[in-house]
Amino acid sequence: MTSPEDTRPPIHAGLTDYHGRIMIRLEFKYDTTIIDEIKAIRGRIWSVTHKCWYVPDTPHNRERFAISLNLVKDEAGHITGGMDGNGHQSTNLTAFEKLPENAKNKLLEFRRWMEQHRYSEQTIRNYLNHLSQFFVYMRDVDLKEVTAADVVRFNHDVIIKHKLSVSYQRVVTGAIKLFYSHFFDHKMDIDRLDRPFREKTLPIVLSKTEVERILKAAGNIKHRAMLSLMYSCGLRRGEVLALKINDLDKDRNLIRIIQGKGRKDRYVPYSEKLKGILREYYAAWKPKEYLFEGQDGGKYSERSIALVLQHAVKRSAIRKDVHLHTLRHSFATHLLEAGTDIRYIQEILGHSSPKTTMIYTHVSSHRIGEIKSPLDDLEIGLLEKNRKH
Repeated sequence: MTSPEDTRPPIHAGLTDYHGRIMIRLEFKYDTTIIDEIKAIRGRIWSVTHKCWYVPDTPHNRERFAISLNLVKDEAGHITGGMDGNGHQSTNLTAFEKLPENAKNKLLEFRRWMEQHRYSEQTIRNYLNHLSQFFVYMRDVDLKEVTAADVVRFNHDVIIKHKLSVSYQRVVTGAIKLFYSHFFDHKMDIDRLDRPFREKTLPIVLSKTEVERILKAAGNIKHRAMLSLMYSCGLRRGEVLALKINDLDKDRNLIRIIQGKGRKDRYVPYSEKLKGILREYYAAWKPKEYLFEGQDGGKYSERSIALVLQHAVKRSAIRKDVHLHTLRHSFATHLLEAGTDIRYIQEILGHSSPKTTMIYTHVSSHRIGEIKSPLDDLEIGLLEKNRKH
Protein backbone atom coordinates (compact mmCIF):
# COMPACT_ATOMS: atom_id res chain seq x y z
CA MET A 1 0.00 0.00 0.00
CA THR A 2 1.37 3.41 -0.97
CA SER A 3 1.75 5.81 1.93
CA PRO A 4 0.74 9.47 1.58
CA GLU A 5 4.45 10.39 1.78
CA ASP A 6 5.15 8.35 -1.36
CA THR A 7 2.54 10.24 -3.38
CA ARG A 8 3.93 13.69 -2.62
CA PRO A 9 5.99 15.50 -5.23
CA PRO A 10 9.71 15.60 -4.42
CA ILE A 11 11.04 18.73 -2.71
CA HIS A 12 14.23 20.16 -4.19
CA ALA A 13 16.08 21.96 -1.39
CA GLY A 14 19.29 23.95 -1.50
CA LEU A 15 21.11 26.75 0.28
CA THR A 16 21.08 30.21 -1.19
CA ASP A 17 21.74 33.84 -0.30
CA TYR A 18 18.36 35.58 0.02
CA HIS A 19 18.66 39.36 0.51
CA GLY A 20 21.83 39.00 2.55
CA ARG A 21 20.72 35.96 4.58
CA ILE A 22 21.55 32.30 4.02
CA MET A 23 18.22 30.54 3.53
CA ILE A 24 16.99 27.13 2.36
CA ARG A 25 15.23 27.40 -0.98
CA LEU A 26 12.40 24.89 -1.54
CA GLU A 27 10.96 24.03 -4.94
CA PHE A 28 8.25 21.45 -5.65
CA LYS A 29 5.14 20.88 -7.71
CA TYR A 30 2.05 22.41 -6.15
CA ASP A 31 0.91 20.39 -3.16
CA THR A 32 -1.37 21.80 -0.45
CA THR A 33 -0.10 19.41 2.23
CA ILE A 34 3.54 20.50 1.73
CA ILE A 35 2.50 24.16 1.62
CA ASP A 36 0.61 23.83 4.90
CA GLU A 37 3.68 22.25 6.53
CA ILE A 38 5.94 25.05 5.27
CA LYS A 39 3.53 27.72 6.50
CA ALA A 40 3.93 26.26 9.99
CA ILE A 41 7.68 27.02 9.90
CA ARG A 42 8.56 30.24 11.64
CA GLY A 43 10.30 32.76 9.37
CA ARG A 44 9.25 31.14 6.09
CA ILE A 45 8.99 33.43 3.04
CA TRP A 46 7.12 32.98 -0.24
CA SER A 47 8.86 34.70 -3.15
CA VAL A 48 6.45 35.82 -5.84
CA THR A 49 9.39 36.67 -8.10
CA HIS A 50 11.13 33.30 -7.86
CA LYS A 51 7.95 31.23 -7.33
CA CYS A 52 9.42 29.27 -4.45
CA TRP A 53 9.55 29.11 -0.67
CA TYR A 54 12.46 30.09 1.57
CA VAL A 55 12.85 28.84 5.15
CA PRO A 56 15.52 29.82 7.71
CA ASP A 57 18.81 27.93 7.56
CA THR A 58 18.76 26.12 10.92
CA PRO A 59 20.04 22.66 11.91
CA HIS A 60 16.44 21.46 12.33
CA ASN A 61 15.40 22.64 8.85
CA ARG A 62 18.58 21.17 7.32
CA GLU A 63 17.70 17.79 8.76
CA ARG A 64 14.05 18.14 7.80
CA PHE A 65 14.84 18.81 4.14
CA ALA A 66 17.84 16.45 3.93
CA ILE A 67 20.55 19.06 3.45
CA SER A 68 23.92 18.01 4.80
CA LEU A 69 26.81 20.42 5.06
CA ASN A 70 29.53 20.42 7.64
CA LEU A 71 29.01 24.08 8.51
CA VAL A 72 25.68 25.79 9.15
CA LYS A 73 24.38 28.86 10.93
CA ASP A 74 22.30 28.41 14.05
CA GLU A 75 19.20 30.48 14.76
CA ALA A 76 21.32 33.22 16.34
CA GLY A 77 23.30 33.55 13.12
CA HIS A 78 26.40 31.72 14.35
CA ILE A 79 28.05 29.02 12.26
CA THR A 80 27.70 25.62 13.93
CA GLY A 81 28.93 22.11 13.30
CA GLY A 82 25.77 21.19 11.41
CA MET A 83 25.16 17.55 10.43
CA ASP A 84 27.57 14.72 10.04
CA GLY A 85 27.75 12.54 6.95
CA ASN A 86 24.72 10.51 8.06
CA GLY A 87 22.51 13.56 8.37
CA HIS A 88 22.61 13.60 12.17
CA GLN A 89 23.12 16.84 14.01
CA SER A 90 26.59 17.18 15.43
CA THR A 91 28.02 19.50 18.07
CA ASN A 92 26.68 23.03 18.35
CA LEU A 93 30.11 24.57 18.68
CA THR A 94 30.52 27.58 16.45
CA ALA A 95 33.08 27.35 13.68
CA PHE A 96 35.27 29.84 15.57
CA GLU A 97 35.22 27.64 18.69
CA LYS A 98 36.37 24.65 16.63
CA LEU A 99 39.48 26.45 15.39
CA PRO A 100 42.95 25.89 16.89
CA GLU A 101 44.20 28.59 19.25
CA ASN A 102 46.60 30.18 16.76
CA ALA A 103 43.78 30.65 14.22
CA LYS A 104 41.49 32.11 16.90
CA ASN A 105 44.20 34.56 17.92
CA LYS A 106 44.73 35.66 14.32
CA LEU A 107 41.01 36.25 13.83
CA LEU A 108 40.81 38.25 17.07
CA GLU A 109 43.76 40.30 15.83
CA PHE A 110 41.93 40.78 12.54
CA ARG A 111 38.83 41.93 14.43
CA ARG A 112 40.88 44.58 16.25
CA TRP A 113 42.36 45.70 12.92
CA MET A 114 38.88 46.08 11.38
CA GLU A 115 37.62 47.95 14.45
CA GLN A 116 40.62 50.28 14.22
CA HIS A 117 39.74 50.98 10.58
CA ARG A 118 36.10 51.58 11.57
CA TYR A 119 34.45 48.73 9.71
CA SER A 120 30.81 48.38 10.75
CA GLU A 121 29.99 45.75 13.37
CA GLN A 122 27.83 43.89 10.86
CA THR A 123 30.72 43.70 8.35
CA ILE A 124 33.09 42.54 11.10
CA ARG A 125 30.71 39.77 12.18
CA ASN A 126 30.13 38.64 8.59
CA TYR A 127 33.85 38.55 7.74
CA LEU A 128 34.75 36.65 10.92
CA ASN A 129 31.96 34.13 10.31
CA HIS A 130 33.07 33.55 6.71
CA LEU A 131 36.74 33.24 7.67
CA SER A 132 35.92 30.86 10.54
CA GLN A 133 33.98 28.68 8.14
CA PHE A 134 36.84 28.67 5.65
CA PHE A 135 39.49 27.90 8.29
CA VAL A 136 37.42 25.04 9.73
CA TYR A 137 37.36 23.61 6.21
CA MET A 138 41.16 24.07 6.11
CA ARG A 139 41.70 22.88 9.71
CA ASP A 140 44.46 20.43 8.75
CA VAL A 141 46.52 23.15 7.05
CA ASP A 142 48.53 25.87 8.78
CA LEU A 143 47.14 29.35 8.02
CA LYS A 144 50.47 30.40 6.51
CA GLU A 145 50.38 27.44 4.10
CA VAL A 146 46.94 28.14 2.63
CA THR A 147 47.04 28.93 -1.09
CA ALA A 148 44.70 30.33 -3.73
CA ALA A 149 44.15 26.74 -4.93
CA ASP A 150 42.69 25.92 -1.50
CA VAL A 151 40.21 28.77 -1.90
CA VAL A 152 39.18 27.39 -5.30
CA ARG A 153 38.68 23.97 -3.71
CA PHE A 154 36.58 25.49 -0.92
CA ASN A 155 34.44 27.32 -3.48
CA HIS A 156 33.71 24.07 -5.33
CA ASP A 157 33.23 21.82 -2.30
CA VAL A 158 31.14 24.19 -0.21
CA ILE A 159 29.75 27.13 -2.18
CA ILE A 160 29.14 25.75 -5.67
CA LYS A 161 28.23 22.21 -4.58
CA HIS A 162 25.61 23.51 -2.18
CA LYS A 163 24.34 26.15 -4.60
CA LEU A 164 25.18 29.22 -2.57
CA SER A 165 24.86 32.42 -4.52
CA VAL A 166 27.45 34.39 -6.48
CA SER A 167 27.07 37.28 -4.04
CA TYR A 168 27.86 34.94 -1.11
CA GLN A 169 30.98 33.70 -2.91
CA ARG A 170 32.09 37.27 -3.55
CA VAL A 171 31.81 38.17 0.14
CA VAL A 172 33.75 35.08 1.25
CA THR A 173 36.50 35.76 -1.29
CA GLY A 174 36.64 39.41 -0.22
CA ALA A 175 37.03 38.41 3.44
CA ILE A 176 39.89 36.04 2.61
CA LYS A 177 41.65 38.67 0.46
CA LEU A 178 41.38 41.32 3.16
CA PHE A 179 42.65 38.94 5.86
CA TYR A 180 45.73 37.81 3.91
CA SER A 181 46.45 41.32 2.67
CA HIS A 182 47.29 42.51 6.17
CA PHE A 183 48.63 39.57 8.17
CA PHE A 184 51.94 37.69 8.44
CA ASP A 185 54.05 35.92 5.82
CA HIS A 186 52.01 33.48 3.78
CA LYS A 187 51.89 31.50 0.55
CA MET A 188 48.58 33.02 -0.54
CA ASP A 189 48.81 34.59 -3.98
CA ILE A 190 46.23 37.31 -3.40
CA ASP A 191 46.25 38.39 -7.05
CA ARG A 192 44.88 34.97 -8.01
CA LEU A 193 41.85 35.33 -5.75
CA ASP A 194 39.37 36.45 -8.37
CA ARG A 195 35.86 37.22 -7.30
CA PRO A 196 33.15 35.79 -9.58
CA PHE A 197 31.38 38.19 -11.91
CA ARG A 198 28.64 40.07 -10.13
CA GLU A 199 25.16 38.95 -11.10
CA LYS A 200 23.52 41.68 -13.19
CA THR A 201 20.07 41.79 -11.65
CA LEU A 202 17.66 44.69 -11.59
CA PRO A 203 15.88 45.65 -8.36
CA ILE A 204 12.13 45.25 -8.04
CA VAL A 205 10.37 48.62 -8.18
CA LEU A 206 6.87 49.51 -7.05
CA SER A 207 4.61 51.93 -8.87
CA LYS A 208 3.46 55.03 -6.99
CA THR A 209 0.01 53.48 -6.72
CA GLU A 210 1.47 50.36 -5.13
CA VAL A 211 3.48 52.43 -2.64
CA GLU A 212 0.30 54.31 -1.73
CA ARG A 213 -1.55 51.03 -1.14
CA ILE A 214 1.20 49.76 1.15
CA LEU A 215 1.35 52.97 3.20
CA LYS A 216 -2.44 53.02 3.60
CA ALA A 217 -2.33 49.37 4.72
CA ALA A 218 0.15 50.06 7.55
CA GLY A 219 -1.19 48.90 10.91
CA ASN A 220 -1.05 52.23 12.79
CA ILE A 221 0.36 55.76 12.52
CA LYS A 222 3.75 54.65 13.84
CA HIS A 223 4.05 51.97 11.17
CA ARG A 224 2.85 54.35 8.47
CA ALA A 225 5.37 56.97 9.61
CA MET A 226 8.27 54.49 9.42
CA LEU A 227 7.44 53.28 5.92
CA SER A 228 6.58 56.80 4.69
CA LEU A 229 9.94 58.11 5.92
CA MET A 230 11.82 55.25 4.27
CA TYR A 231 10.13 55.89 0.92
CA SER A 232 10.05 59.69 1.15
CA CYS A 233 13.81 59.95 1.74
CA GLY A 234 15.15 56.75 0.16
CA LEU A 235 16.67 55.62 3.44
CA ARG A 236 18.21 52.29 4.40
CA ARG A 237 16.67 50.37 7.29
CA GLY A 238 19.56 51.11 9.65
CA GLU A 239 19.42 54.82 8.81
CA VAL A 240 15.73 55.02 9.68
CA LEU A 241 16.23 53.28 13.00
CA ALA A 242 19.28 55.41 13.92
CA LEU A 243 17.43 58.70 13.41
CA LYS A 244 17.03 60.87 16.47
CA ILE A 245 14.42 63.58 16.94
CA ASN A 246 17.08 66.29 16.75
CA ASP A 247 18.13 65.11 13.26
CA LEU A 248 14.95 66.59 11.75
CA ASP A 249 15.29 70.22 10.64
CA LYS A 250 11.78 71.35 9.69
CA ASP A 251 12.84 74.95 9.05
CA ARG A 252 15.40 73.99 6.38
CA ASN A 253 13.31 71.06 5.09
CA LEU A 254 16.22 68.68 5.69
CA ILE A 255 16.86 65.49 7.62
CA ARG A 256 20.44 64.80 8.67
CA ILE A 257 21.67 61.22 8.25
CA ILE A 258 24.62 60.72 10.58
CA GLN A 259 27.27 58.16 9.69
CA GLY A 260 25.28 56.24 7.12
CA LYS A 261 26.81 53.45 5.05
CA GLY A 262 30.47 54.20 4.37
CA ARG A 263 30.69 56.31 7.54
CA LYS A 264 29.33 59.40 5.76
CA ASP A 265 26.98 62.15 6.92
CA ARG A 266 24.48 63.57 4.44
CA TYR A 267 21.21 65.46 4.18
CA VAL A 268 17.98 64.25 2.59
CA PRO A 269 14.83 66.25 1.76
CA TYR A 270 12.09 66.58 4.39
CA SER A 271 8.77 66.82 2.53
CA GLU A 272 5.72 68.72 3.77
CA LYS A 273 3.51 65.64 3.66
CA LEU A 274 6.05 63.67 5.69
CA LYS A 275 6.09 66.46 8.27
CA GLY A 276 2.34 66.06 8.71
CA ILE A 277 2.60 62.29 9.13
CA LEU A 278 5.42 62.62 11.67
CA ARG A 279 3.56 65.32 13.64
CA GLU A 280 0.58 62.98 13.99
CA TYR A 281 2.87 60.11 14.98
CA TYR A 282 4.81 62.23 17.48
CA ALA A 283 1.63 63.44 19.19
CA ALA A 284 0.40 59.86 19.61
CA TRP A 285 3.64 58.08 20.61
CA LYS A 286 5.85 60.82 22.12
CA PRO A 287 9.31 59.32 21.47
CA LYS A 288 12.04 60.59 23.79
CA GLU A 289 15.38 60.20 21.95
CA TYR A 290 15.19 58.07 18.82
CA LEU A 291 12.50 58.96 16.32
CA PHE A 292 11.23 55.36 16.45
CA GLU A 293 11.69 53.55 19.74
CA GLY A 294 10.99 50.04 20.98
CA GLN A 295 8.59 49.23 23.81
CA ASP A 296 11.35 49.66 26.40
CA GLY A 297 12.99 52.67 24.75
CA GLY A 298 16.11 52.68 22.61
CA LYS A 299 16.15 51.86 18.91
CA TYR A 300 13.26 50.07 17.27
CA SER A 301 14.43 46.60 16.14
CA GLU A 302 15.40 45.73 12.57
CA ARG A 303 13.32 42.56 12.65
CA SER A 304 10.23 44.47 13.79
CA ILE A 305 10.35 47.06 11.02
CA ALA A 306 10.72 44.26 8.46
CA LEU A 307 7.56 42.65 9.86
CA VAL A 308 5.76 46.00 9.68
CA LEU A 309 6.36 46.11 5.93
CA GLN A 310 5.59 42.42 5.48
CA HIS A 311 2.17 42.79 7.11
CA ALA A 312 1.38 45.97 5.16
CA VAL A 313 2.25 44.29 1.85
CA LYS A 314 0.05 41.32 2.72
CA ARG A 315 -2.90 43.56 3.60
CA SER A 316 -2.43 45.58 0.39
CA ALA A 317 -2.64 42.35 -1.68
CA ILE A 318 0.45 43.29 -3.71
CA ARG A 319 2.07 40.17 -5.08
CA LYS A 320 5.55 41.53 -5.85
CA ASP A 321 8.50 40.33 -3.77
CA VAL A 322 8.70 43.46 -1.61
CA HIS A 323 11.38 44.17 1.01
CA LEU A 324 12.40 47.29 2.91
CA HIS A 325 15.06 48.11 0.32
CA THR A 326 12.31 47.99 -2.35
CA LEU A 327 11.03 51.32 -0.99
CA ARG A 328 14.48 52.84 -1.48
CA HIS A 329 14.70 51.47 -5.03
CA SER A 330 11.23 52.79 -5.79
CA PHE A 331 12.07 56.25 -4.39
CA ALA A 332 15.16 56.55 -6.61
CA THR A 333 13.36 55.30 -9.71
CA HIS A 334 10.41 57.66 -9.20
CA LEU A 335 12.79 60.62 -8.80
CA LEU A 336 14.56 59.69 -12.02
CA GLU A 337 11.28 59.32 -13.89
CA ALA A 338 10.25 62.77 -12.64
CA GLY A 339 13.35 64.25 -14.26
CA THR A 340 15.59 64.68 -11.18
CA ASP A 341 19.28 64.96 -12.06
CA ILE A 342 21.01 61.67 -11.29
CA ARG A 343 23.78 63.52 -9.42
CA TYR A 344 21.23 64.74 -6.87
CA ILE A 345 19.82 61.22 -6.57
CA GLN A 346 23.34 59.92 -5.92
CA GLU A 347 23.82 62.50 -3.16
CA ILE A 348 20.47 61.75 -1.50
CA LEU A 349 21.03 57.99 -1.58
CA GLY A 350 24.57 58.35 -0.22
CA HIS A 351 26.24 56.45 -3.06
CA SER A 352 30.02 56.85 -3.28
CA SER A 353 30.08 56.19 -7.02
CA PRO A 354 27.66 57.35 -9.73
CA LYS A 355 27.96 53.85 -11.20
CA THR A 356 25.87 52.53 -8.31
CA THR A 357 23.14 55.07 -8.97
CA MET A 358 23.17 54.41 -12.72
CA ILE A 359 21.33 51.12 -12.21
CA TYR A 360 18.13 53.17 -11.88
CA THR A 361 18.49 54.34 -15.46
CA HIS A 362 17.97 50.68 -16.43
CA VAL A 363 15.07 50.18 -14.02
CA SER A 364 13.13 53.29 -14.99
CA SER A 365 10.17 52.44 -17.21
CA HIS A 366 9.38 56.06 -18.08
CA ARG A 367 11.01 56.07 -21.53
CA ILE A 368 10.68 52.35 -22.24
CA GLY A 369 6.92 52.52 -21.67
CA GLU A 370 6.66 55.22 -24.35
CA ILE A 371 8.29 53.07 -27.05
CA LYS A 372 5.79 51.91 -29.63
CA SER A 373 5.87 48.19 -30.32
CA PRO A 374 5.93 47.12 -34.01
CA LEU A 375 3.03 44.81 -33.13
CA ASP A 376 0.83 47.90 -32.93
CA ASP A 377 1.30 48.44 -36.70
CA LEU A 378 -0.07 45.01 -37.65
CA GLU A 379 -3.72 44.56 -38.63
CA ILE A 380 -4.23 41.16 -37.04
CA GLY A 381 -7.55 41.83 -35.35
CA LEU A 382 -8.86 39.90 -32.36
CA LEU A 383 -10.03 36.31 -32.23
CA GLU A 384 -13.77 35.82 -31.94
CA LYS A 385 -14.70 35.10 -28.34
CA ASN A 386 -15.83 31.50 -28.87
CA ARG A 387 -13.74 30.54 -31.90
CA LYS A 388 -12.13 27.13 -31.46
CA HIS A 389 -8.50 26.70 -32.38
